Amino acid sequence: MGQKIELACIIDDDKIYVNLVKKIIEIKKLSENLLIFKNGLEALEYFKVILCNMTEEKLPDIIFLDLNMPVMDGWEFLGEFIKIKNNFDKKITLYVVSSSIDPRDLERARSFNLVTDYLIKPIELKKFEKIFDRDVNVA
Repeated sequence: MGQKIELACIIDDDKIYVNLVKKIIEIKKLSENLLIFKNGLEALEYFKVILCNMTEEKLPDIIFLDLNMPVMDGWEFLGEFIKIKNNFDKKITLYVVSSSIDPRDLERARSFNLVTDYLIKPIELKKFEKIFDRDVNVA
């Protein structure tokens, strides 16, 4: 296996889901560090600060983005993130994670070039391990 993912990011307001993913990442040692944001706005503000300070080492390697959140949902986050993403040299892998099985959501998510895949909650442990393995091998 290649190098470990340094920094993963979860943007999701579902505390139970976030705690579960956090535990899986810790137990399986899938990532060195983890950023957690309760909504898209919190995450977007974090990325804008990084952009201003030119501290790209604080960018996550991988983002798991929920669609349905208060304040700023995943769709709004994607729309805003696209505007600043090209200012970063680092490749960030972004997964949309949702409990929605609506084909329109799936199509809409795939219409964004920066979305690697659309994952339906709950995500199986094996799928998580594959995602982290694949990202490690790509790097």
